[in-house]
Amino acid sequence: MSPQTSPETITPEKITVPIRQLDPELPVPGYAHPGDAGADLLAAEDFALEPGERRLVPTGIAIALPEGWVGLVHPRSGLAVRHGITLVNTPGTIDAGYRGEVKVCLLNTDRAGTVHFSRGDRIAQLVLQRIGQADFVPVADLEDSARGEGGFGSTGLGSQQ
Repeated sequence: MSPQTSPETITPEKITVPIRQLDPELPVPGYAHPGDAGADLLAAEDFALEPGERRLVPTGIAIALPEGWVGLVHPRSGLAVRHGITLVNTPGTIDAGYRGEVKVCLLNTDRAGTVHFSRGDRIAQLVLQRIGQADFVPVADLEDSARGEGGFGSTGLGSQQ
């Protein structure tokens, strides 16, 4: 790319997501920076995670995603790096038809440290994506591809398998 050329700016698609605040004192999910993919999900209660413990944490919200969209709940990188906190089911999937409370299944992977959370702490991020659905059609054979049947580790793990 020459100095006179700049990358094309792509504006994220905006959709309206109705939200029911089950805990009206907590703010609705929001984006920390313009262009961020994930909106912050907050803990609706105080809790602690002992080493190796997992917990289903309420966020105090329920949403109604439009048909054709999915909400994917991802871990927060800062919690992972600083405390070893991740999500058991990652990404968690929120289907368009789900209307219950959004909950996050956190896991403390640290072997020694307990991690304390306060109500209102950012615990995960919600990424919205368009989806497609397939018609699965049984066939006798699949068309060949360059990769073929190469699976886990076939693109570079070599002797580390």
